Amino acid sequence: MGLAKKTENNRIYFVFFGMLAIGIAIFFKMSIIQFKEGEQWRSKADSLTIKDEIIPANRGNIYSADGSLLATSIPKYTIYFDPYSPSNENFEQNIRGFSDSLAKFIPKKSAGEYEAYFRKARSNKKRYIHIATKLSYTQYMKLKSFPLFNLGKFKGGMIVNQVHVREYPMGMIANRTIGYERVNDDKTITRKGIEAAFTDYLTGKEGKRKVQKMSKNLWKPIHDENEIDPKDGYDITTTIDVYVQDIAHHALLSSLEYYEADHGTVIVMETNTGQIKAISNLGKIDDGSYRETVNYAVLERHDPGSTFKLASYLALLDDGKADTATIYDTHGGIVTFSGRQVRDSNRRGYGKISLGRAFEVSSNTVVTQAVNQAYKDNPKEFTDKMKDFGFNATLGMDLKGEPKSYIPVPGDRNWSKIALPWMAYGYGILVTPMQTLTLYNAVANNGEMVKPQFVKEIRDVNQVIRTFDKEVINPQIVKPKVVKEMQAIMKNVVLRGTGKGLLSHDFSMAGKTGTAQMNYGNRGGMYYASSFVGYFPADNPKYSCIVVIHRPTKHSYYGGDVAGPVFKRIAQKIFTDVPSLKEIKNIETPSQVAVKSYKNYYTNVKHSGSAMPNVVGLPAMDAVAILENLGLKVQVVGFGKVTKQSVANGEKITKQQTITLELS
Repeated sequence: MGLAKKTENNRIYFVFFGMLAIGIAIFFKMSIIQFKEGEQWRSKADSLTIKDEIIPANRGNIYSADGSLLATSIPKYTIYFDPYSPSNENFEQNIRGFSDSLAKFIPKKSAGEYEAYFRKARSNKKRYIHIATKLSYTQYMKLKSFPLFNLGKFKGGMIVNQVHVREYPMGMIANRTIGYERVNDDKTITRKGIEAAFTDYLTGKEGKRKVQKMSKNLWKPIHDENEIDPKDGYDITTTIDVYVQDIAHHALLSSLEYYEADHGTVIVMETNTGQIKAISNLGKIDDGSYRETVNYAVLERHDPGSTFKLASYLALLDDGKADTATIYDTHGGIVTFSGRQVRDSNRRGYGKISLGRAFEVSSNTVVTQAVNQAYKDNPKEFTDKMKDFGFNATLGMDLKGEPKSYIPVPGDRNWSKIALPWMAYGYGILVTPMQTLTLYNAVANNGEMVKPQFVKEIRDVNQVIRTFDKEVINPQIVKPKVVKEMQAIMKNVVLRGTGKGLLSHDFSMAGKTGTAQMNYGNRGGMYYASSFVGYFPADNPKYSCIVVIHRPTKHSYYGGDVAGPVFKRIAQKIFTDVPSLKEIKNIETPSQVAVKSYKNYYTNVKHSGSAMPNVVGLPAMDAVAILENLGLKVQVVGFGKVTKQSVANGEKITKQQTITLELS
């Protein structure tokens, strides 16, 4: 009996001391976890429930020269529903009304089907049901007003994912020059045009904040002192004039359709500054319509044909190798170099004519003879002159991808006995339309060659960050006397030469037609590229312009017939709708329209920073300036004047609050 009791006591002691040892071990381990490893485990726990979230910055806007919105980032909303989040009372009271409203808004299901679907999801504890993708701000606000969702994020179960989508309010107008921003399947980003060239300015700086996991795929922001606000990108003001752009675009499109051509381009440049006021690039797509697919103006090199004769004439006259009165025999319209023939478009030739008249009628036989006779003993003298004119190089424009023009030089593998005369009338060389236009613009600009420019300034709201001033490539490409001679000859092209069909008594033009024959590459066969390049008005030019249309297949292929009318239509439209004023207005009397506009703007600028001003009816640029001066973040939808503001006039506002303006 005593032995059994002793054994039982030993067991109790054993269990007691065993449990005590385990307790001590647990306490010891807890102490290590708490004091030694605590920070490590707390960090691990936080990493599962707390994370850093990137707050994307808004990409800067792109504007035309007159303030029209060409590219902007607007908010789009993707909506999810957590049917398990609302209380039973809120769910039952609102689910039917919510389903009815949703069936009208997104009629994929009936109200009954929506309700059954949400009830089943709630019973299965599903917490992330997709409702709609990429809604506009107006659509988002409407959805937010539905029963259940109007209770708020947590009580109503509404989950909102906001992203900013790049949109182009002017559509395909100057699309390839403004460019685009595209997110690829592999999450990389492709950008073209101004969007690419100035992306460092347009791209803002991302912000950062901590978010805490509330449930599956639902994270709640944690506001603390480490939160970093995003910095929006700078805005770009381009040189594009929307009015001129619209004229150029439709004039080109009309000619492409009439002649059933493959593709074409038109550029309008301000003569003195080099600012590009319009640029259109249209190519035929599979359905037979025309779209902006390639920036032919900047990227496409080809034999320019007769429009290159200007460079040959400038060299001949500036080097004193000939003058405009020098007489040449056209030899019945055919001359031969090393067994290869050069023909005039007039198969009988022009008899004996002066060098000046040869330019007016675009005689190939004359220019090839003149250049060959002048430079055959030293062709490098001619090719060096071409380099002085900017060829065999790029123009150094901001847009990416511009190729070098190509001029063969003695010693090249492409140099031959016929290289010099062929080059004289625009063959065996590769030049882009923009490079050709820059040379013609220099003649219009009295010999000063300026760099083409697409951007006027970069702004941070109302503060100018950088301006782009006129940039001179060559202050005097040839002697002033030579410039005057070529100006007179190009004026005669329209008065009595190959461009006489373009003559207008309402305004004057000067320029050169071009019809180049070339191989169409992988599509096989030969085809024509029709062109016209020049400036208007002929005296004291304001604009220079080039039109190139490739592979016209109906009616005609001559530059004066196909490309010339596009040039004339642009000039005529500009001078008809925006005539030059020949009298000076009285600047002492203030414009009542300007005074009223200023008073309206000034009243809003003085508005209290604690209440929302009324900006309806104001131009976008004025409204944005007013609101951002109040410390607000402004989102713009559309272009033109403000028709609606997301926060009503007089409502209380806070710094960094986002306001959406709808324009029309």
